[in-house]
Amino acid sequence: MARTAKQQRVLVVDDDPKFLVFVARRLRQEGYVVDTALNGRDALDKAAGEPPNLVLLDLSMPVLGGIETLGRLREWFDDPIIILSATDEESQKVEALDLGADDYLTKPFGLEEMVARVRTALRRVDRMARATTNNAQVISAGDLQVNLGHRTVMRAGEEVSLTRTEYELLRCLVTNKGKVMTHLELLREVWGPEYGEETEYLRTFVKQLRRKLEADPSRPTHLLTQPGRGYRFTE
Repeated sequence: MARTAKQQRVLVVDDDPKFLVFVARRLRQEGYVVDTALNGRDALDKAAGEPPNLVLLDLSMPVLGGIETLGRLREWFDDPIIILSATDEESQKVEALDLGADDYLTKPFGLEEMVARVRTALRRVDRMARATTNNAQVISAGDLQVNLGHRTVMRAGEEVSLTRTEYELLRCLVTNKGKVMTHLELLREVWGPEYGEETEYLRTFVKQLRRKLEADPSRPTHLLTQPGRGYRFTE
């Protein structure tokens, strides 16, 4: 059964107390249980004590910055992390995504957009859980095995650790094996119908998958780029 908003906990991390109050109030109006933290160290303590279903994480903070906090969270935390940042530079987006962020919101942003992103990320987790329960198929390609029922990936007999978003992107590609999946199709399938222009997300996550799954990531044999169109998974 999909979890309702009232059963879902969101941790908001930002060094601006007024911003925290503003964001937390809006999320509580949607029925979420909201925890807040003013710095990364406090965020790690709160996440460990009462694990959230989603983290909204600012990058520019004292004590422990957002990038380091993100890296430490991803050592054990598998649920969605959405970055909040005043910087719209692609290099910073790529760095955050490369470390395991699922989405990136640039300040100032509208509260309704933020709520929509949170809702979409949590809905994606529920959708993945249902797909895992209802699918027992195992897809093999060379030394790779993707078990859709157990949501596991094996390479040469060794299990490969993937984040939820990495796995969902791989699942989308392998279940459409041989077919070119366009940028738009992948973004909407993996992130949600509100997405369509965030092609840097795809570049970053495909690079991560190649690093984990390809014998030579610079010369991939399974995760292929179709220039100007999208990506294709092949045996």
